[in-house]
Amino acid sequence: MTRNHLSTLALALFTTAMLAGCPQSRPLPTETPKADAPAPASAATPAPQPVNADVFRFKIGALDAVALKDGDIDVANDGKTFAIGQPADAVNALLTAAGQPTDTLHLSIQPLLVRSGAQVLLFDTGAADASFARAGRLPASLRAAGVEPSQVTDIFLSHHHPDHVGGLLGKDGALAFANARIHLSAPEWDAMKKDDGSAKLVAAIAPKVETFQPGAAIVPGVVTAVAVDGHTPGHSAYEIASGDQRLLYIGDSAHHFVISVQRPEWTVQYDQNAPLAQTSRRALMQRAADGKLRVYAVHFPFPGLGQFKAQGDSFVWEPER
Repeated sequence: MTRNHLSTLALALFTTAMLAGCPQSRPLPTETPKADAPAPASAATPAPQPVNADVFRFKIGALDAVALKDGDIDVANDGKTFAIGQPADAVNALLTAAGQPTDTLHLSIQPLLVRSGAQVLLFDTGAADASFARAGRLPASLRAAGVEPSQVTDIFLSHHHPDHVGGLLGKDGALAFANARIHLSAPEWDAMKKDDGSAKLVAAIAPKVETFQPGAAIVPGVVTAVAVDGHTPGHSAYEIASGDQRLLYIGDSAHHFVISVQRPEWTVQYDQNAPLAQTSRRALMQRAADGKLRVYAVHFPFPGLGQFKAQGDSFVWEPER
């Protein structure tokens, strides 16, 4: 082999070695993610919100509303409170058909909170420490909904029974809602002032009370009183409006979601004028059913939202959830 051939061979071997060691000639390694690297957070995933079983939020048109659980009342199904004078077999058959127990009738207690601009409206105040109820949860429910008692601007009382006015005073006897006006009908206020058992409460709330005539527009365009006679001398329901949306807060027009609705003519011990209350109850349900009104029932199963539907010559309750 000549010297030229040796030189050519050496150059070829050198070039091959250089190309083999050049980084550009090597395939790029595939990057393997670390097993413990956290997955990237999604900006579109909202943070989980705390769930409180005593708070149910909903809308009335543009208004924000909240059902606030205060407690419960259990009533023996013994013919002394509901369905007075009715055969026990008829009452039990009605309850059984609705999947309800026949020994005890369960009533919920849920005041209603509504925000309307700068106004914070509270409809009834629960039973507080009334001996006949397992209640007193309203302050906690209210705070869970993001509202302090001092922020409530207006309270609307359906009537003066303890399970509706019990939360007006704190355990110290002071006003629980120190900055709120208290609205109730003039006939109801007159009856309350004559009730010896309400003397302490009357004295405490008197400076805050603003009465209205039955059927008055209390907050024009938002809250209108609806007279429902018979339960107490000035019992009021309330229609709450936003745009073309309406919610009818019925107070104690009806207590039990089966008996009161399917048999509105059956006598209830709570009604001061039972025959008048029975007539008013049926008329209110007929109005609500005919108008397909959304209803808020303070004593029906929580959250008390639904509609009355005509069924034969009576009605049934259809809850929203």
